[in-house]
Amino acid sequence: MAINFDTALGIHSKALAFREKRGEILAANLANADTPNFKARDLDFKSVLNQSLASGVPMERTHQGHITPQQQVFGANVMYRNPNQVSLDGNTVEPHIEQSKYAENAVQYQASLQFLSNKFTGLMTAVKGQ
Repeated sequence: MAINFDTALGIHSKALAFREKRGEILAANLANADTPNFKARDLDFKSVLNQSLASGVPMERTHQGHITPQQQVFGANVMYRNPNQVSLDGNTVEPHIEQSKYAENAVQYQASLQFLSNKFTGLMTAVKGQ
C-alpha cells in the first residue's frame, strides 16, 4: 500500500511554512522599528487556513518534471497593522508588541515542527512494520 504524504502530513507542513514566513515578516518589523514611515506588517493565519482548507493540500514541486504547485497564498494575506499609538515619524512598529508576537510565533513554529516530527516517526514505524 502506497503512502500519500499529502494526506499523511495533513496541514502541518503548510502551517510550518506559514510560521516561517510570519517569523520573517515580524523580524523585518523589529529590524525597521526606527525607520521613518515604515508600516508594521503581519500575516492573517485565519485567511491562510481557510484558503488551504478550501483548496486542499497543495502539491510541492521538487523536480522540473513535476506538476507545478499552486501559487503561494502568503503574499495575498500580508496585512498592515494598526498601531495603538502612532509615532511622529509615521512608523507603526511597536517593538513590545512585535516582540510578543514574534515569541508567540516561535512557540507555534516549534509546535508545528513537533507535530511533523511525530508524523514522520509514525510513518517510519509503519514502514518498518513495528
